[in-house]
Order: sequence, then structure tokens, then C-alpha cells
Amino acid sequence: MPGIVGIFSRRSADECQGILGDMIRSMEYEKFYHSGSYILPEEGIYLGWVVHENSSVDCLPIKNEANDIVLFLAGECFLDKDLLNELKNKGHRFEEGNNGWVVHCYEEKGCKFLNYLNGCFSGFLFDKRLTQAFLFNDRYGMERVYYYSTSNGFYFASEAKALLRVNPESKSIDESVLAEYFGLGCSIDWKSLFRYVNIIPGGANWKLRKTAVGWIPEPFYYFSRSEWENQIELSPEDYGDKFVTLFSKILPRYLQSPVGIGLSLTGGHDTRMIAALLNESKCSVVSYTFCGKSDHMLDAKIGASVARAIDLEHNLLRIEDDFFSNFEKNADRTVYNTDGTLWICGAHEIYLNSKARNFAPVRLTGNYGSEILRGVSTFKPINLSLDLFSNDFQIVLKKIKGQLNLEKMNSTTFAVFKEIPWNLFGTVAAARSQIVFRTPYLDNELVKLAFQAPKEMKYSSQVAKALLLKKSDILSSILTDRGESYENSTLISMLKRLYCILTFKLDYQINEGKPNYLGNLDTLIAILDNKGWIVGTHKYLHYRRWFRKELYGFVKQRLEAVCLKKNPIWNNKFLSRIAEEHRKGKINYTKEINAVLTLDAIERLLL
Repeated sequence: MPGIVGIFSRRSADECQGILGDMIRSMEYEKFYHSGSYILPEEGIYLGWVVHENSSVDCLPIKNEANDIVLFLAGECFLDKDLLNELKNKGHRFEEGNNGWVVHCYEEKGCKFLNYLNGCFSGFLFDKRLTQAFLFNDRYGMERVYYYSTSNGFYFASEAKALLRVNPESKSIDESVLAEYFGLGCSIDWKSLFRYVNIIPGGANWKLRKTAVGWIPEPFYYFSRSEWENQIELSPEDYGDKFVTLFSKILPRYLQSPVGIGLSLTGGHDTRMIAALLNESKCSVVSYTFCGKSDHMLDAKIGASVARAIDLEHNLLRIEDDFFSNFEKNADRTVYNTDGTLWICGAHEIYLNSKARNFAPVRLTGNYGSEILRGVSTFKPINLSLDLFSNDFQIVLKKIKGQLNLEKMNSTTFAVFKEIPWNLFGTVAAARSQIVFRTPYLDNELVKLAFQAPKEMKYSSQVAKALLLKKSDILSSILTDRGESYENSTLISMLKRLYCILTFKLDYQINEGKPNYLGNLDTLIAILDNKGWIVGTHKYLHYRRWFRKELYGFVKQRLEAVCLKKNPIWNNKFLSRIAEEHRKGKINYTKEINAVLTLDAIERLLL
């Protein structure tokens, strides 16, 4: 997940340039990245960047015509046509294929320019005219900014590893945050795992003020979620009509690119709504679906049907044998690239998104549609076995446990400002390391409208049905992977939906969350499911089985190495037997193995 780095320090220029070089190199882990640096030694400012080649930010540094304002961006900003015309009419010149227009937006709007930016982004702007510096990010904090402050200066980076590389005192893990991490699968409340390394919350525009002792950050937030929460609730009719109109308006923003775009199709609502409007956009797009070796996965079948219906090229990007033979490398890349925000059971993300890049450098997805539009949530305690931990660390876990009850206030508020930027960040961080990741469901206008949804529509697919029935008769006739029909339900369609719901739950239990009391049923399930009607119908990620078979050697070897290190948080007696007990299939230790090997990778690769 490339980005930007910065140092504000009174150290010598040579020393700062050396530190900056180390920070940049820590983020240069793919051949298709471009990097560079920009220094103002007289100001004590040292900046660097690592970006995807030919991306919208592969034009850094961005300067105005007079060269007295300089801007550095990570992520992407999407330009509204009205603003584009306004900037052009005022004489500004820029290439529309990149984000060079942002600096001119600042020239015209001043600090209020951030109110006009849309997308997932972070950035640093230095105004030489006023000797003012600003460090900012998007409303959700999805383009992260980690920071670290010492007596020697202020440091920031898009990736925590850049700070860990140059600040030895931060190379340790905060024990209380680690307890949260093992309790929920992520750190929360804008804390990082690493001691003294913090994360700037979303909606920030921090001013950096130059003083006699150096640059001092002054936290300020240009956006408050109350602006969206305090809107009037719409009627079902008004909300449905506004959503269809708005979605048609915003989607073209995400289809502008000087390089190829790939649509990541699934069997659900959200990518289908995008597909329904592609013909209106007249944009060239290739489509694909992530899947395993099986040909009966519903996402693959339905994705292909959707693509055929609108004359899109469609490809299946599969988990193949090389995923297992290279798993150790993929697992380490996952943890390193994401700063440990994605666990090793997310190694398929690097693998599959790397394949997606071969088709198109930009990946357009339906991610977060279900959370924002339908109130779906997977953010909950992961309930690792306490036997995994030493007595001392169990005390820390029990102390923190009462603080892990997630208050799910307004479902949209929870999704947008907690679940997506905290719990789901690791997945997008892995994807961004390989491709430019886009989703229209985090568009500011769409999210703002979602806060006006009437209660009866917050947990339903009614807006998806309204859009598809209005925009595409063909796509509205194709059932979803959950068996949902966009037209009037018949007895046959209701039976199909029941089948899909039951197989979804069974597929999850068998592949991921199988309780230990069903441990002896693997053989029986294999006999009953010899036609493949359950296993693999919905899920192509079978880490429980892989840890027992294809990846057993890797798991056993790594766990033995962890035991030898005698980390004081683990119960080594328990740890020494979980690989074999998991292999036998009676007890499901997938989550525990995932946790142990992820922390081991964090310690080896980042600390």
C-alpha cells in the first residue's frame, strides 16, 4: 500500500536525507512502484513518496503555476465536473488523468479545499507564500497517516513500517493494544499496535506550525460525522428515487482512468448495480471473479452470467497450486505490506489481486455496499481460546474484555467510522499493494445520502432492487448468490433462496467456523456432499482444511519455531500440540494458528 512519508526536523540535512531514504526504501516492495523525494533543508522539511506507476498520483510533487505551493498525495481524489469547469474557467491548467487539479483547488478555496475532495486520500501541502504546512486525510481515515513525535522532530508515513525502520524506540508492541487486536482482530480507536506510533483519525487537517524548537502539529478536523448524522430521514419513496439518481451520477467518477479498469464481480447486489450502469458510461472494462478450483461456486457462475448479460469479458482468477507452494512468502508479504493489519489467513488477497493487476491496474469493487446500505456487520469478538495464552497475558485480556463491547449506535455511523476503517482496513491495504482499489460505496455523496435512509430500508436490499429494475431488465432477472429475486417472488424462487441460505451457513461452518462438537463429522459430510452441493458453493477460502492438509507442514514448522522463541504471552504447552490436534480434525484451531503465526510474522518482519 504505497503512499507518502515526511520528516520535520532540526537535524542536519545529511542525517535527515539518510532517514528519509530509509523510510522510502521500506515501502518500495514491488517492481511497479515509482518513488522520489523532495527536500526543503532551509525549512527542515523532507518529503518522499512511493506510488503505483501510471496511477493518478504518479505526478508528484504537484505544484501550482508559480511553484510556491507544493502538494503530495496518496490514494485518489475524484473530481466533480462542476469543480473541474470552475478551475478551468479561472485559468488553471492541469491533466485530467491525474490529481494535479487538487493544488489549484487549494489556490481557489484555501483551507476549505478539503470539503471539495472526494475519495480515499491523504496528503501533505506546503504553502511557501505563508510558510504554512497541512497534513490531511479523507473523512473516514481509509488512507492512513501514521505519525511519531520526538524531541528530534515530527515524522509521518502512510505505512507504519516506515516509522519503525527509523525509530528504534517504537519497535515494541503496546500490550493493551495487542489485547484488543487478539480480541477483535484489529486495533481500535485509531491506535496502532506499535508503541508511540499513532494514527491520525479521519477528517483531519492538521496544521504544522514552525516555531523556534521546530515544527509543531496542531490537530484540527475539517469534517464531523454529525454533519451527516443530523440530516432529516427521508421517506422510502424519496430515498429510493434519490439513490437511483445519485448512483447514476457518481459512478462515472470511478470509471475515469488512463489505464485499464477491472470490475471485480460477485454474485451479490453491489457489483451488479455497478454493472447495470456500465453501458451508460461507455467505458471499456474487463471483469473477473475471485474463486477456488471448483466450478460450482455461485459467485463464479453468477458473475459470469452478469458479465454475459452486458457483453463484458469475464475471467476466473483462481486459487491454484502455486498459492500453496508459495504460501510462506505470500503470508509474510501480507503481514509486511499491511503492517500486520491483515492476518496470514488473508494471504489470498495479495495472491489474487496480483493476478487482477495482470488484467487491469485499477480494480473497481462493490466493497462496503452491504455495510453502508444494508447494515451488514462482521465486526465482533473473535473468541480465541484463552488456553492459548500465558496466565499473565490472560489477565491483560480479561481486563480489556469489558471494553470490547462495540456500541453499534446508528448502523451507518458504525459501518463508516468504525467497522470499515478499523476492522476491514487490512483487506484493502493488501489489495492496494497490488492494484489501485476503488469503490463507489465510499463516495461522500452516497454515504451522506445513506444517513438519510428510512429505518425500514437500512437492513434491506430495496434500493438495489429499485436501481436494477429501473436500469436493467436482464440483470434484474438473475438471482443473487443468496437466492434473492429482484422481481415478484414465486414458490420456486423462495425455495431457491432457502437452499442458498442453508448452504451458505453450512459452507461457512464447514470451511471456517466449524464448532468443535462437530469435529467427527468431516467424513460424513464428505460422503453426503460428494456432488459438491455444499462445500465450496459460497466459500472458496478453506483455511481450516488447508491447515490440516496442504499447509500442514508450514503450520507445524512455524509453530515449532514460535515455541522455541518462548514469547511470554503464549502458553507453550498448549501451543506445542495445536498443529497436530487441528490436523486430526476433531478440534478447529484455525483462528488460534492464524493469530500465533501473524504475531510471529509481525515480530520477524516489522520489529
